[in-house]
Amino acid sequence: MSDARELNLTLDLCLRVGELLLSSGAGAADVTATMQAVGWQYGVRHADIDVTFTSLSMSYQLSPEEPAYVLIRQVKQRDIDYEDLTLVDHLVRDVLRGEVELKEARTRLARIVSSGHTTPRWLVSLAWGVMCAGVAILLGGGPVVIALAFVAAVCIDRLQLWMGRRRLPSFYRQVAGGAVATVIAVLAAAVQDDLDTSLVVTANIVMLLAGIGFMGALQDALSGFYVTGGARLTEALLSTAGIIAGVSGGLAFAEGIGVDVGRLDPGAVTDLRDVSTVALGAAICAAAFAFASYAPRRSLAPIALIAAIAIVISQSISQGGVSVARTAWPVALAAFFVGLVSFTVAGRMRVPPLVVVVSAIVPMLPGLSIYRGLSLLSENSYQASEGILALMTAGSVALALASGVILGEYVAQPVRREAHRLESRLSGPRLVGPLRTTRRTRRRPQSNR
Repeated sequence: MSDARELNLTLDLCLRVGELLLSSGAGAADVTATMQAVGWQYGVRHADIDVTFTSLSMSYQLSPEEPAYVLIRQVKQRDIDYEDLTLVDHLVRDVLRGEVELKEARTRLARIVSSGHTTPRWLVSLAWGVMCAGVAILLGGGPVVIALAFVAAVCIDRLQLWMGRRRLPSFYRQVAGGAVATVIAVLAAAVQDDLDTSLVVTANIVMLLAGIGFMGALQDALSGFYVTGGARLTEALLSTAGIIAGVSGGLAFAEGIGVDVGRLDPGAVTDLRDVSTVALGAAICAAAFAFASYAPRRSLAPIALIAAIAIVISQSISQGGVSVARTAWPVALAAFFVGLVSFTVAGRMRVPPLVVVVSAIVPMLPGLSIYRGLSLLSENSYQASEGILALMTAGSVALALASGVILGEYVAQPVRREAHRLESRLSGPRLVGPLRTTRRTRRRPQSNR
């Protein structure tokens, strides 16, 4: 590529694609590979790409005698938007097939970023409420706990939306969310004496917990991007500290109005015996999270099914005596299953595998363990050992999730290729329905007769 103007446009396109992927939760390795592939398709070969948590840079040098072209783009906001992520994934696939020129690709990307969503924002708030209601079902809560979780989640989302529009930092939004969750639980405890306040708060603050960022940090670390992984880990811990501050403020409010809620212990609910209830709660939680993140609706049912099967695998192995509930091996096997099937399911649903993977593992994320560990460490020195144990548990579970999903993806890709080859070889008489194969037929040259 010798045209400087075209080179700048290509680098800018790659950076904009990488920014959207990184802000939607994609790993730094995936972002780097995608930018490299798009640049290669448009003639920018062997470009240097640097991805961090807050910025992306891409440089290219035509020859050693000429100065290098360097473009940098800042990642200003990180909002999970699986609809835009899916559209960009389709755009990248069209680019790599050679079906889209550079100018058309830039136009399509600008249209994706600037256009809104067909789903109303109030419906997204209701989806967050359904997600927390699913968590309440997963934890074995009754109708009152489920209703409180739904109402609290909707209130938290609307409050955070209002604060976000006024550009308040994420830490203060987390504080406000934790305070709202605790105040609603306190008011409910004042009306009903036998209400399990810890269970109510646990169900309410799940949408605020930083388990996704914690797992993403370990995923980047496993891929070799240690700076990005460290930045994501810092954000996860800071967000969780904001929740602790908000819950403490809610407890101070309870003392002020004279309501005794006892010892609040969110995240301590670990006795999940009814597998069918756990599967139902996990399915509702995963599908609602995907809907709230604007995932294509065609993918909601497969995501719910995968999440239910994964949580059943984890709980069945734990109850079968192979391992206790807090060890990482059952979670790792469940995550391996998610990574193994998500590649094929995502191809069928025409969505990126990230949409299926993240949504399906949401019910197993260790955000509650992170909260429990930090809160115990902040209370007093007598419970420091329990807090350290909870943090170690969260770290092991997050590492099991990240490594299991990555290993499942590594295994799924060659297995899928071999399955396509086998299907083509065994194609024969079919009882019903068409048979789609990927055979390539050579066209015979036509004669001029």
